[in-house]
Amino acid sequence: MFKEVAETNNITLSAKNLHMSQPNISLQIQNLEYEYGARFFDRTNKGVTLTKEGELFYERVRTILDILANFREEIRNLAKDQRRLIYLGATLTIGEYILPNIMAYLYKTHPDVDFKLKITNTETIIQNVAEKKMHIGLIEGIAPQHKDLKVENFWDDELVVVIPHFHPWAARNSITLAELSNERLVTREEGSGTRKMMEMALKERGFDLNQLNVTMELESIRAIKQVVSAGLGITVISSLTVNNESDRKLFKTLKIQDALFYRPFSIITNVQTIQTKDEHILIRLLHDHKLLTDILSEDHNQLEEHESRLSLNHPAVSSFEGQGHRPEQWQEH
Repeated sequence: MFKEVAETNNITLSAKNLHMSQPNISLQIQNLEYEYGARFFDRTNKGVTLTKEGELFYERVRTILDILANFREEIRNLAKDQRRLIYLGATLTIGEYILPNIMAYLYKTHPDVDFKLKITNTETIIQNVAEKKMHIGLIEGIAPQHKDLKVENFWDDELVVVIPHFHPWAARNSITLAELSNERLVTREEGSGTRKMMEMALKERGFDLNQLNVTMELESIRAIKQVVSAGLGITVISSLTVNNESDRKLFKTLKIQDALFYRPFSIITNVQTIQTKDEHILIRLLHDHKLLTDILSEDHNQLEEHESRLSLNHPAVSSFEGQGHRPEQWQEH
């Protein structure tokens, strides 16, 4: 009840959210302040605000409630004897072009681990990890700052110019920004991570997206590739999205001579949540750049020799067994 009032700054609203009467909440707050011998709220006609003592008490209350939530989920997991489950959120490029290979690899090496994956935008992932509705988020581009989140870079993704193999530039390995402005350009929609990084890179070099001949904006990478393969334009997208054998027969990738486009891929976790041993295995894999490169290139012969790095019996991982907090609610994407 105290946490609700501290976060809404309004006793009336808190009473509505908690399905309690306003006088009851006011009385409970007074009893709490009397018990601790301190005033936790300053009261005005506009609502209530935390005092310094109240701010300290609020931080401790959050910690205590998180610990209780962890215990509750651990007991539930033991009682259900459920299969191990990793709750993941990922942005589009990572969800469609990185995670399938990773999940296939982990299914082979650790078949008892299941995945619950939601592919959505960065803002939703940040919110869900902060609220502990998912425990690992994988996002593209610069991660926003958040006091409850830990951000770790695990990959630097290169954006490249993608053209069909019959394009006049097919014999080349690179072009200039000036040449790019003469072509019909197909891009991701406004607000996407790929689009934002492209706009930032262009701006750093004195270019504006409006100077380019953007003829289509599409929300799907697959749709962009189909349009480009049909010869209706060229695009700037992640090199990972045209990395398999069938794509290499259809497309040619080019670097931009005067502007190398890179963006970080990041792991987002909640600082107040203890990862399970299976979540640590996934995070360790993402930080193992050589193994991740092999997985993404589908070089399964090289994958076998790396399997021991991620063994469930590895000393650095096994100490986390039985720990962790599972989400209480999960909405399917």
